[in-house]
Amino acid sequence: MSISLSINGEPHRLDVPDDMPLLWAIREAAGLTGTKYGCGVGVCGACTVHIDGAAERSCVLPVSEVGARAVTTIEGLGEGLDAKALHPVQQAWIAADIPQCGYCQPGFVMQVADLLANSPTLSDDDLVGAISNVCRCGTYPRMRDAIAKARAAMKAK
Repeated sequence: MSISLSINGEPHRLDVPDDMPLLWAIREAAGLTGTKYGCGVGVCGACTVHIDGAAERSCVLPVSEVGARAVTTIEGLGEGLDAKALHPVQQAWIAADIPQCGYCQPGFVMQVADLLANSPTLSDDDLVGAISNVCRCGTYPRMRDAIAKARAAMKAK
C-alpha cells in the first residue's frame, strides 16, 4: 500500500503496509534514522515524534492513522524556527553535554520541546514529572538543567 506523509515539511510517498508502525515507516521507508526503537510498546519514549506539534510514540501508531497530519522528527525539529538551526532544546542538550550512550535522547528532546511549546505554564517540577521517557544512563540531573535553559531561551524569543 502506498501512503502519503508529510515528514519534516517534505511530502513522502511510502510503499508500506497500512498497519506498519509510524516508527518503521520513518526509519526504513523514509530513511530518517534519528527516531529510535526502544521498547516497542510506547513506554520508554525513544520513538517520540511530533504529530501536528504534539509528542506521540511512533512505535505504537499505525502509519495509516497519521493521515494528513504533519510529522516532525528530530531531524526536522529546528527548521521551523530558523532554517537548519537547532531547536533551543537541542542547543540546551548539547550545552549540558547530556548524551552518554545517546540512544534515548532524540525522544527526550522531542518530548521536552512539546511540553515547553504546549504547556509553558508548567513549573519545572511539573514539567519534569510530565516526562515519562526513560534514560538508562541516568542523565536526569543534567536534563533538568537543560530544560531550564531551554525554557529560558524559548521565553527570550
